[in-house]
Amino acid sequence: MKGAMTIAAVAVATTLAGAGSVRAQDGLSFTLRGGAFMQPGYFGSDDLAYGPDFSISNLQLNYGGRELGGGPQDGLGLRGSFRYIGERTADDYSELAGLDDVDASLELGLGYGYVSRNFEAFADLRYGVIGHESLVASVGADAVFYPTGALTMRFGPRVLFGSEEYANTYFGVSAAESVASAGQFDAYEADGGPMTAGVELGMTYQINEDWGIDGAVAYEQFVGAAADSPIVEQGSEEQLSIRLGVTRNVSLGF
Repeated sequence: MKGAMTIAAVAVATTLAGAGSVRAQDGLSFTLRGGAFMQPGYFGSDDLAYGPDFSISNLQLNYGGRELGGGPQDGLGLRGSFRYIGERTADDYSELAGLDDVDASLELGLGYGYVSRNFEAFADLRYGVIGHESLVASVGADAVFYPTGALTMRFGPRVLFGSEEYANTYFGVSAAESVASAGQFDAYEADGGPMTAGVELGMTYQINEDWGIDGAVAYEQFVGAAADSPIVEQGSEEQLSIRLGVTRNVSLGF
């Protein structure tokens, strides 16, 4: 795998529910997804990279008659969110010669999500606890369809916002970098604001109670300061990513 950007994002509902009339067994349950992705090697790259993809979702803890989490539920609820972005190096992409390497980043945060049978929406705020150490926010909504009893499809818009520090980490070019690149990249200071806008089509097929297939295709276009970046102008303003994996529902009692 050559310099893959390796982005993974997961949102987990974290609403707290009281005990029902029948007490659930104490334990931890979640949905594990493992598969593969294909996406640009870095923000603005016109080369595709591929690699392993995984996530944990629908995390639920039952203890002492209380339930924490449990995945999407009808109505408005608090959610957790994280995203991992792989490193960007000129060793992997010769066209970036002269630009500083960007370390891998891990973003953690919270948000709110709304879930109903035919419509879902979310707004998340994350901070780069490792790597870029800046704020990002993502919002989106989906229309939900059920072509068959086992197949669920979601389709809707996505927008990603980044702070000025985030924008300059991935789209800015310092004066020193411009000189080091022999003028290939003009010096550029990026402003915060909307970074990308696009749409995503997701699909989940439940084979049985424990196993399923999950995939998504996302199309994004850089906007605002990101679209004006010399890195993007010499690469691609359009980004396509695809992921496909197998899901397994796991329950651990204690």
